[in-house]
Amino acid sequence: MSAIFQNILSHPEIAAIWSDTGRTSFYLEFERALALVQADLGIIPREAADAIAEFCSDVSNVDLEDLREQTEKIGYPVLGLVKQIVRHVNAKAPGCGEWAHWGATTQDVTDTATVLQLRQTVGIITASLDAIIINLRSLANAHKATPMAARSNLQQAVPITFGFKLARLLCTFQRHHERLLQLKPRLFVLQFGGAAGTLATLPADKALQCQAALAQALQLAPPEIAWHTERDRFAELAGFFTLLSSTCAKFALDMKLLMQSEIGEVSEPFYEHRGSSSTMPQKRNPISCAYVSAIATAVRQYSTTIYEAMVADHERSTGPWEVEWIVLPEICTLTGAALKHTRDLVAGLQVHPETMMRNLDITKGGIVAEAVMMGLAPQIGRQVAHDVVYEICRQSTENNVDLLHLLCADERVMSAGLLKARLEQLCDPKNYLGLSVEMVELRSGHENPPGAFEDFREPLTWNRLPVPADLWETTQPTRVTKSKGSLKHMIFK
Repeated sequence: MSAIFQNILSHPEIAAIWSDTGRTSFYLEFERALALVQADLGIIPREAADAIAEFCSDVSNVDLEDLREQTEKIGYPVLGLVKQIVRHVNAKAPGCGEWAHWGATTQDVTDTATVLQLRQTVGIITASLDAIIINLRSLANAHKATPMAARSNLQQAVPITFGFKLARLLCTFQRHHERLLQLKPRLFVLQFGGAAGTLATLPADKALQCQAALAQALQLAPPEIAWHTERDRFAELAGFFTLLSSTCAKFALDMKLLMQSEIGEVSEPFYEHRGSSSTMPQKRNPISCAYVSAIATAVRQYSTTIYEAMVADHERSTGPWEVEWIVLPEICTLTGAALKHTRDLVAGLQVHPETMMRNLDITKGGIVAEAVMMGLAPQIGRQVAHDVVYEICRQSTENNVDLLHLLCADERVMSAGLLKARLEQLCDPKNYLGLSVEMVELRSGHENPPGAFEDFREPLTWNRLPVPADLWETTQPTRVTKSKGSLKHMIFK
């Protein structure tokens, strides 16, 4: 990775895990644990195990340049490492080095080391994910009642709150947190079966004991059976990282659109020269959002490659396995970088409520056309109301006249019995936020009294419009009943 871009398009801590030194240290951890476990079971001599463990306790004992040369010559790093262990241990305790790597194969060491690398990576990813969730919850709660325009097909749709927009993102990240917890037991699994996975080189009465003890020593789960060419574990993690980074990219996309000069509803965290242009002094580009978008695109492409690695031949593959060596480190470091940028964006996002409110007025009332339509619907029918309001909205746009003014002047609207005061209420975007605030409170940790959303019968306000009791009875099956659960269950379960 470029020294210039290593803190932008990578994650230094995660990159260290996947470095030559990091990977080799996990190889050594496997060999050390294997030797000690086998000595406990009487498979290899204790003296040999102690000597092997001593060498494997410090990665600085390994000659990485020699390992590089051996890897280029052999094709895999494990045999070159085992040769160094044998040579150094034999030099101190003649013959003891020959007991290293007993009953194991190259892929046992490599796969288990990869699992250990992924475990450390997931720990860092989890910390970033937790920080994003905490900051999103706080930001969503702070702006639970901040009105803004929802956008559909890049056009203003209806009013929502900025907190509601963030709460949807919060729920997505919370689902990712659940996914991560669910996949860990499937991912953190030992690989140890020997040449074809049958443990044939170990004493039959001790082979499975050795496997279980090695798993315990490395704090991994023992495998159900060998998985040398069953690569779903790593593919699942790659898919999860794709979901996670793509969610970061969705957030980045929304934020950079809201940062457009003509909209200006949010800004990235500010510090001097951040996002500056080399020629346009006024520019403040959404640079963090741009990086997140680019990084997530790369993760999606790399993850596709990981799925190719699943198509592995027979019991030990010829090529697909090596694909993982290329792309797994990239997926991990890129995902870490995407989360790091997203964490900083959420923590320092600058929100401009005044601009959000000003933008709600640019359609001159058009953004609440649905509210007006639903206000008219009980008197003249929903489809008729839709067509009437549609026509008036076109007039408002073409003539640059407020919707309220045209509504008050329209005979069809007036004959429906809606007074001007009621039309003014319907045309105020702040009165058409639906359950934005309540939904945010459910997800932002806001305390509600027990049963706060259990029963909507009295009084019920749906989208801030009064619903008569008889209408509630006819529409109840399409929404939620007390017997089916609360609003919380309807929306979030």
